[in-house]
Amino acid sequence: MAAAKRLLTDLVSVVNHVPSNYIRPISDRPNLLEIKNHGIPETMISNILRIAKEFFRLPESERLKNYSDDPSKTTRLSTSFNLKTEKVSNWRDFLRLHCYPLEDFLHEWPTNPPSFREDVAEYCSSVRGLVLRLLEAISESLGLEREYISKQLGKHGQHMAMNYYPPCPQPELTYGLPGHTDPNLITILLQDDVPGLQVLRNGKWIAVNPIPNTFIINIGDQMQVLSNDRYKSVLHRAVVNCDKERISIPTFYCPSSEAVIGPAQKLIDEDHPAVYRNFTYQEFYEKFWNRGLATECCLDLFKASSPS
Repeated sequence: MAAAKRLLTDLVSVVNHVPSNYIRPISDRPNLLEIKNHGIPETMISNILRIAKEFFRLPESERLKNYSDDPSKTTRLSTSFNLKTEKVSNWRDFLRLHCYPLEDFLHEWPTNPPSFREDVAEYCSSVRGLVLRLLEAISESLGLEREYISKQLGKHGQHMAMNYYPPCPQPELTYGLPGHTDPNLITILLQDDVPGLQVLRNGKWIAVNPIPNTFIINIGDQMQVLSNDRYKSVLHRAVVNCDKERISIPTFYCPSSEAVIGPAQKLIDEDHPAVYRNFTYQEFYEKFWNRGLATECCLDLFKASSPS
């Protein structure tokens, strides 16, 4: 009699990841995921959303202490996306914070609301732990060593935004953010209870409605390169409405500026030639920033077949 296959009821008590024989083909997997059982407490999630709303409800004079149009600043309040290059503004204000290593940036952050630094620092640390677990799982799903992606990033970068989309009198005439892919590696998005996120699927914009205490996991451009197109970055946008303000809090996980990004050698063979050339993340991000939020993916400029 053949040995019985181990039941999942017993298996799940002794593993902390999905065994390789259970992992479905990459072509069957979405590039935007929703995660509910992520281990981040509901109280922490409600606190970070509360802090964001309180910040944007502060008197203008208090908020403007953090204002800057300089994109090189590691803590700044601004509006739209890139005021220096864009022709059409977006219906969005945002507070951008670099947050890893925390000790390098914490002193720059707002001190009002009073618990801002403490609550945001705790949230950033928890989200980083979630990202590192996800990167291990993605590496294994590609048949790579568990630490492969993490090691390719150099000194990891992490920053976040608190996006504020106020009610708009004519929402059909503007965007919160136009269609774009994220230039970084992976994005962990937290939304409040107001819809606004849309993703492009089969040529149609589909709403991704909020689910309480759930994160949206968005594959970015650098993951598409490292996976040699096995994973694809997601074209998405934010729309606004005339009745309700909306808060979203994306955390962007990035390579260091000097990290060299390219397809993993193990994912290149005769049937799967390298789609992209090697480049530094700084080179990529500069082109992305100068182009603005364009629907055409910046990755096309880094394809192996593209002229230098």
